[in-house]
Amino acid sequence: MRIKLIVIVSFFVIGCRQEVQSQQQSADQAAENGNVAAIIIANETGSGRMQDQVWTGRFTAITRAVEIASPAVVSINVTKVVQTQNPYADPFYDLFFGRQRRRMIERKIAEIGSGFVISTDGYIVTNDHVVDGARSITVAFPDGRTFQAQLVGSDAASDLALLKVEADEPFHSLKFGVDSPPIVGEWSIAMGNPFGLFEASDPTVTVGVVSAIDRDLQLQEGHIYRDMIQTDAAINRGNSGGPLLNALGEVIGVNTAIITEGQGGSVGIGFAVPAQKAVRILAELKERGRVDRSYYIGLRGRTISDRIAARLRLGDTRGVLVETVDLDSPAQEAGFRPYDVIVSVASEKITTQQDFVSLLYDFRPGDIIAFEVVRNQQRLTLQMKLGSSQKS
Repeated sequence: MRIKLIVIVSFFVIGCRQEVQSQQQSADQAAENGNVAAIIIANETGSGRMQDQVWTGRFTAITRAVEIASPAVVSINVTKVVQTQNPYADPFYDLFFGRQRRRMIERKIAEIGSGFVISTDGYIVTNDHVVDGARSITVAFPDGRTFQAQLVGSDAASDLALLKVEADEPFHSLKFGVDSPPIVGEWSIAMGNPFGLFEASDPTVTVGVVSAIDRDLQLQEGHIYRDMIQTDAAINRGNSGGPLLNALGEVIGVNTAIITEGQGGSVGIGFAVPAQKAVRILAELKERGRVDRSYYIGLRGRTISDRIAARLRLGDTRGVLVETVDLDSPAQEAGFRPYDVIVSVASEKITTQQDFVSLLYDFRPGDIIAFEVVRNQQRLTLQMKLGSSQKS
């Protein structure tokens, strides 16, 4: 009896193993055994698995980031009023008919841009140049909803603006990646509404890499583009104000400017205001509607010429020559003297007076800044606490 029991148990174990093996065998193996049904099962199973693998492979970090961000990316339509010369203003007409026509007339124009929601209660980021001079601002969401927006505040220097829309339900919002600074070479995802083609629909997505960081551009119509993120993700007119994302779906920058040729299309050189700078600017705009740049330092300087560099035996013309220092000013308290040459501000090297002024725009009254100075061919560091030009 004991022997029979062992035999029976062994039979079932072997049978289970054989059944499992038959489900995993390939179509070729099944064909060798002449099992047509097994061929069909094996082919269907392999095809399904392949389709599943392909389907799963289509979902990448980029597609997940886009899925996170899309509901919070908006189109912005702006109506502005500009003054243009009256084409019918003719001095000869005025002379003979005794009527004077206005030389300048007002004309309404429509402009487009992009933006993104940064809080569930409806605060939206865009560029200053998108909303500058706006008479009305309309924000369109991917789900088809449109809202009239209020301009909370705008800052021309950083080219950032903050809008507000109201709704009964909370908005989907994006997070700034201030704890994940951009890495050169990592994926970058630009989202927005290029050329205004897709208002009130899903945003357009373009993908590239972070090409460079800390790029400084020349002053553009009052906008100071310093420490910008460079990307080769396609950015076109209408993308201004949209988010530049990393593969985690975090905002690493605000798409702002491009270098272009011809008709103004993308040539793979776009720039975004970095998240770290944007967060500080937007917080100030939310709090007071403007950025307080009323700093006072109490010195005047000029870009160094070849003649000045030779006279002071500097070796090159990089830096700013201090010409005068005000009495009882922050500069005097910090120890500045005439003929000092400022070569860096907060560890950033400067070449011209414009560099110097542009760098100071990143600071506020009360901030303490380190200046590297050349005096009598010796380098020293001076600490200055910025004053305020506003009377208390």
